[in-house]
Formats: sequence, structure tokens, C-alpha cells
Amino acid sequence: MSDATTQVTTLTDGPNVVSGDSVVVRDQDGNVVAEGETVYLCRCGLSDSKPMCDGSHRKHPGLGAPSPE
Repeated sequence: MSDATTQVTTLTDGPNVVSGDSVVVRDQDGNVVAEGETVYLCRCGLSDSKPMCDGSHRKHPGLGAPSPE
């Protein structure tokens, strides 16, 4: 069994940051769309690179998804 951990951090008015030893994001068909130690997942729905964050939330102040309580 591995001691590796994965952490998800929700940024206020920004993306979910997923970090770990090896993070892999796949689409619904199983194709790898991103991989690395840290990936940023869109929460605002404005990204042209979904599911990845492309910073589009910065162009629309107030539209970024707030952090969950």
C-alpha cells in the first residue's frame, strides 16, 4: 500500500487545486487530459479548457464560484 496522499484545496473565487505525487485527470472516455503533481480544475464554468482552469474567472469579478462553507 502506498503512503501517497492527494489533497484538494478550493480557492476562493478560483479553481479547485488537486495536488499529490501523481494526479491524473481523464475525460469520460478515459483519455488523459492532464497529469502532474498539481492540476487546477475549473469551478466557475467559464474555462475554454474544461475541466482545467484557464483563468477565465479573473476576467469576470464576482462570477467565480465561492468557496464552500
